[in-house]
This record gives sequence, C-alpha cells and structure tokens, in this order.
Amino acid sequence: MSQNEIFVKKSSEGMEPFSIEKLKNSLKSCSTTDEQVDAIIAQIRPSIYDGISSNEIYKKAFALLKKQNKISASRYSLKRAIFELGPTGYPFERMIAALLKENGYKTKVSIILEGACVTHEIDVLAEKEGNVYAIECKFHSDARGSSSVQVPLYINSRFLDIQKQWNSNPKNKTHLKQGWLVTNTRFSKDALNYGRCVGLTMLGWDYPKNNGLKANIDSLALYPVTTLTSLSKKEKHLLIKKDVILVKELLDATHEMKSIGISEKRINRALDEVKRLCNFSKHASLDD
Repeated sequence: MSQNEIFVKKSSEGMEPFSIEKLKNSLKSCSTTDEQVDAIIAQIRPSIYDGISSNEIYKKAFALLKKQNKISASRYSLKRAIFELGPTGYPFERMIAALLKENGYKTKVSIILEGACVTHEIDVLAEKEGNVYAIECKFHSDARGSSSVQVPLYINSRFLDIQKQWNSNPKNKTHLKQGWLVTNTRFSKDALNYGRCVGLTMLGWDYPKNNGLKANIDSLALYPVTTLTSLSKKEKHLLIKKDVILVKELLDATHEMKSIGISEKRINRALDEVKRLCNFSKHASLDD
C-alpha cells in the first residue's frame, strides 16, 4: 500500500491521509535534531498501517524521542500534558495567570465580581497600566473538545454585564477594558469571527498564528509539571494537588516533592530536567 493510500484516524474521530512531513514538523518543533528526526521516522514508517490512530503514532514517536532526547520529548508531549492537568480547570487557570504575569500583568485567579444584573465568577482577572481584563479559561481534557460560537457569545454577554458595573463604580480606579477567551484546544470559525467582531481577545492552542498558547508556553518556558519524564503520573498529580502546577515552581518545591515520597536522588534528577527544559525559553510577549 502506498503512502497516499494510508489514512490516520484523528482524535476528533475523522480520517486524514498519513503525512511524513507533518510528523517531521511536529518532531522538529520541539528542537529535535535532523538526525534524531530521521532516525525516528525510519523506525516508525514500517509500522504505519491504514486506519492507525494519531494517538498510536504519537506514542511511538514519544517513546523513541524519549530514548534520544528527554527534553525534546517533554516539549513534544506539551499538548497532552496540558490535557492531563484536569479534571478541573483550575490548574489551567493558574497556568494562564502565570503566562500573563510573565508579560507584566498583575493577576488574580477565581474572582467573584458583581455585574449590573447578576454575580459572575471570573477565572482570571488581569491588570496592566490601569486597564483590567476579564479572562475566561475553557479547559478541555482531550483534543476533541473545541469552542463553538456559543462560548464567545456567552463570555461577551458576561463581560458586558461586569464592565457596566465596574466602570460605573467611582471606587474603581481602573478601567475594565476587555474580555478574553482562552482555550487549550481550538475555536470554530464562527467563534473566531464573532470574537473579532465584538473585540474579544482569543487565545487558542495555535491561535493567533505563531502567537498561540503553545508558542507562548514554549517562549516563556511555562511548562506544566505533567510534561516531565522524570516523575511518575501519580507523583505529578500529587504535586498538582499541592498547587505545584508549573515546572519552574519545582525549583522552590523540594519540600513538596519530599512530602509525597520522592527520593533525594530522583528530586535532583527532576530538578536537572526542569533546568534543562527551562533553558529553551526565548522570552516573547503577548503584546508583540
């Protein structure tokens, strides 16, 4: 069977032709060398069959990459690592607040605000240069989740209710300027069109192009602890329960790691991975 006849079952349950170039690009995007990419492709290609799932291809590539370059493997796993932050959306909200803080915003997570009509819970409230932004975080635990037009319609109506109350209150010395909608997956075309029309800032996995969630996490090294290859899945989730969400936070969380039974030797191994992973940071701004 030729390559053109091979179809891959996507996580969204659709089918698409298998593309070597797409696999190569996904491996190269995590700073894997050309030699490592070629070696992984050479080992994977013979095992590809018609109807194989994209998840199975990912698992094969991740296992091979982990043997060659653990740091690249951590970065390659980013999308799935964010899915593993669940089941609640709170760790994702913490990550978004950290991303904004790196870009000069003051942030608060899970804030209750009065609207002109009703009370609202805001996932992240961010302030910069006298302007305030109300941010809604739509976390999905798998790739099939996406935000349809109903989501920004709802978010914008909430924002307008809060904005009316906030900006009419003489006690507020700041201006509630804009609503934001952030997701770890994608937006529908109608959702993007509506967001642009009403002035919502939209941040998705790969939207805006070259400045989406993935690009910002990579540039700021704001990787979740779930990306680490040196800790078990159970250990990562125990750390999340202790509110250790980002790999950077592990540098000051030795006590938390000890408290869940991680040995001194493995703590040092994890911290070494954290430092190497964070060295990929090339600071970029959401404001660019």
